[in-house]
Amino acid sequence: MMNNFNEKAGFIWSVADLLRGPYRPNQYKDVMLPLTVLRRLDCVLEPTREKVLEEKEKWESKGKGVLDAKLERITRLPFYNTSRYTFGKLKGDPDNIAANLINYIKGFSSSAREIIEHFGFEEHIAKLDKADRLYLVVSRFCEIDLHPDVVSNIEMGYIFEELVRKFNEASNEEAGDHFTPREVIRLMVDLIFMPDDDVLCTPGIIKTLFDPACGTGGMLSVSEDYMRELNPDARLEVFGQDYNAQAYAVCGSDMLIKGQNIDHIAFGDSFTDDYFARKKFDYMLANPPFGVEWKPEKDVILSEHEEQGFGGRFGAGLPRINDGSLLFLQHMISKMKSVSEGGTRLAIVFNGSPLFTGSAGSGESEIRRWIIENDWLEAIVALPDQLFYNTGIYTYLWIVTNRKQRARKGKIQLVNGVGFFKKMRKSLGNKRNEICEDRRNDISRRYGTFIEEEHVRIFDNDDFGYRRITVERPLRLNFAVNRERLERLQQAPAFQKLATSKKRKDTEAAKAEIAEGQALQRAILRALDDLASPAVVAPKGTGPRARPDNTSQSPDTGQPQGLAPANMRNREAFAEMIKARFNKAGIKTPAALFKAILMALSERDETADVCTDARGNPEPDPELRDYENVPLKEDIDEYMQREVRPHVPDAWVDKSKTKTGYEINFNRYFYKYEPPRPLEEIEGDLQQIESEIATMLAEVTK
Repeated sequence: MMNNFNEKAGFIWSVADLLRGPYRPNQYKDVMLPLTVLRRLDCVLEPTREKVLEEKEKWESKGKGVLDAKLERITRLPFYNTSRYTFGKLKGDPDNIAANLINYIKGFSSSAREIIEHFGFEEHIAKLDKADRLYLVVSRFCEIDLHPDVVSNIEMGYIFEELVRKFNEASNEEAGDHFTPREVIRLMVDLIFMPDDDVLCTPGIIKTLFDPACGTGGMLSVSEDYMRELNPDARLEVFGQDYNAQAYAVCGSDMLIKGQNIDHIAFGDSFTDDYFARKKFDYMLANPPFGVEWKPEKDVILSEHEEQGFGGRFGAGLPRINDGSLLFLQHMISKMKSVSEGGTRLAIVFNGSPLFTGSAGSGESEIRRWIIENDWLEAIVALPDQLFYNTGIYTYLWIVTNRKQRARKGKIQLVNGVGFFKKMRKSLGNKRNEICEDRRNDISRRYGTFIEEEHVRIFDNDDFGYRRITVERPLRLNFAVNRERLERLQQAPAFQKLATSKKRKDTEAAKAEIAEGQALQRAILRALDDLASPAVVAPKGTGPRARPDNTSQSPDTGQPQGLAPANMRNREAFAEMIKARFNKAGIKTPAALFKAILMALSERDETADVCTDARGNPEPDPELRDYENVPLKEDIDEYMQREVRPHVPDAWVDKSKTKTGYEINFNRYFYKYEPPRPLEEIEGDLQQIESEIATMLAEVTK
């Protein structure tokens, strides 16, 4: 007899060898996991099967609600099966194994059948039957006794979790979206439960835990294990939701197998179909997909953000469309209990992007600002790379809570755990490293002691905040009327727009409007012609005329009389001259067009006078505009005096554009400078390599 869950899991694993041929190893789970669930439920329901069939005949006519209540009272479980088949009877009719197995599955009550159907197992029944494997596999499953008297709910949970782990590891790449390595989950569980160990040891205590991206339910299972080890008399009610059908089926089956409330596991998108909208939890864990866009959910999320604000889940802001990680965190924060109800602790796995992506005022920065200014971010733990099956990138655990311990209030702890791992003997996809128990304890201890050292830094919340200031410099322009600038004017959109019409094409009104605009164009160019320098030759047709070289000169300026100086350096004076010429010619120009004329006839000139607005204030030059990030703890004026004005004395800050942002550049705080190798050492290595190459070439040419 098999006496431990490893043997039982090993037996089921061995049955998968029967699938070799029709299935690849990464597809075995599609058959083996649902069959394991069905065999367990078959054994669990065996003692009450006959009684259920009898009562079904009595109460079926009374309606589903009455029937469910009566039959669940008999099974003492939240499900039942009214099929006349069992695994034993299935084995006894090999010629009709496929039809009978489908009949057996349809005999389950709706709650259990919904979970089983999400495996998509029925489509595999026909495939297995056609390949003559269905009867063999079902027969082998009959050999293992999974009756509760033989295999307890706890042990069955371990068996199922071990199978899920092994099948997911066999899948490697595709496993990562729905399966988090067990040692990562255990570290997360340690970090959120550790401060509460004393409370959790209270006899009969009941707590709740939620995972909005629960996948196959690993985080829920590990959390239960932790609580059971800490206090066998405690109860942890776990809740989860996932939109992947097979992952949901695995997680829901795990709840069925352990005899837990299967209504606590929901199928659907957490953003668009929040099954637990009114529920609050004591603890939460999540490993949402990295870098997955939320475009499919955009309409619902955007509507909630705009219409409900902070009354909904996404009031703080929306991240860029290609990464919804921070949406998951906001979703979880919306489910935190109030401090008066005991508060909440949560841990979530992120890649590096949520730490610093987005400048001040962006959705990501505003979300970080909201969390940090509310003093909810307790710690961030950097994990080693190559921990996950489908990615080798570095990842970070965020610990978020609304009930920080007194010593942690107003503080954020950074723990650098990137070196706390051991190499695996055999890699699994991208997973080449693991956090063994000793390394996990090292990280947990450093987090718990809350003391700065080589791998731990502690900061004030404000240390991660900054103000993004807009540094302006004055606009300085010179002005002239010459060939190049007149051609630029004729290309200006505002000038070209004069010869267009918004009226319907080919109508008399449209033609008249266009003709009027063209006439204004010619008038403007003729007026400017009188100011043009003698070298200007007009474009053919509409431009200014060529001016003869013998134009009389002004005795004061040396410029041709009536012409604009070659480079006027004062915008106000040049504008007055242009206005006077236009008035003389009877030309009226809208303000926008006049501004476009001035800009076309100008060039930037550091020696020119400063352009000012109507109030006499310097006008900023958009091309010289710059931005600086000033730490929250630093005075902006002092920063400008020290960092900016020594280089550009005429700069100023447009305070109306100042924005507050938050970012956490984790690596900066743990960076260690490593000096480059001495040049002599590098040169010696190069000479040695050259010598080796020369020796090899000599051998080849002998």
